[in-house]
Amino acid sequence: MRLAFIKLHIAVLLAGFTAILGKLITLNEAALVWWRLLLSVVALLLLFTWLKKSVLTTRKTILQLLGIGSLVGIHWLCFFGSVKYGNVSIALVCFSAAGFFSALLEPIITRRSWRPIELLLGLMCMAGIYIIFHFDAQYKTGILLGVAAAALSALFSIFNKQMVTAKADGLQMTFWEMTGALITLSIAMPAYVILRGDSMLPAPLDWLWLLILALVCTVWAFFLQLQALQHISAVTLNLTYNLEPVYGIILAFIFFQENQYLNNTFFVGLMLIALAVSIQMWRVKKGSSR
Repeated sequence: MRLAFIKLHIAVLLAGFTAILGKLITLNEAALVWWRLLLSVVALLLLFTWLKKSVLTTRKTILQLLGIGSLVGIHWLCFFGSVKYGNVSIALVCFSAAGFFSALLEPIITRRSWRPIELLLGLMCMAGIYIIFHFDAQYKTGILLGVAAAALSALFSIFNKQMVTAKADGLQMTFWEMTGALITLSIAMPAYVILRGDSMLPAPLDWLWLLILALVCTVWAFFLQLQALQHISAVTLNLTYNLEPVYGIILAFIFFQENQYLNNTFFVGLMLIALAVSIQMWRVKKGSSR
């Protein structure tokens, strides 16, 4: 359990850094995600070749993972859209809603009993987001995209938990989910290019940020997350990911001085979210919930 939490927190730290990279990369959110996925899939194929490991698994498993990957791709599209239309801090705080959506959806999908405390903690996170939304309406589009990203994150985390429980190989899961996300974005990309008219080609410095985003913050972080899911629940994972704003916001303050553009209500909402995360971490440590 301790090793699982170490892996999970490394993944959360890397996830917090993705928003920073999303701000640094000059591409729009769709092009950014498409290049991120393409580089990730290529890197995974090279890794399979180096390890002399087969990428193939059962047809049913591949189809399931491709479907989950579609959710991952749309989630990233919404998340980086939240960064572009809002800012790093807004996108990361809205991601905290994943804990609420997970507590709401996991009992329905897995047919386990409801846990009122998890719903309460999730509602605390939603209340923190509402406080920010109510007083910082200038970020409305970014906030709505961030909440959508959180809902999609909860969904694919729940489905991933089921796949991990079924003893699916973590590396194969990562590859096929990244492939599913790439296929989904590739199908949608022509319409996106026509509507937006932005360039799909990265600027010279964008290539460096994209490589870090793909290799470190995607392939490695995603694999660490899947390994952690072998020992913890999707609800705990998503509530732990609420620490992502803490890491990311500190970085945003350092790199972009975003603290100059956020009022006191932002920090009130953030403290409410941090309290919910702390309570859940205490519960897990005491063994009352995984």
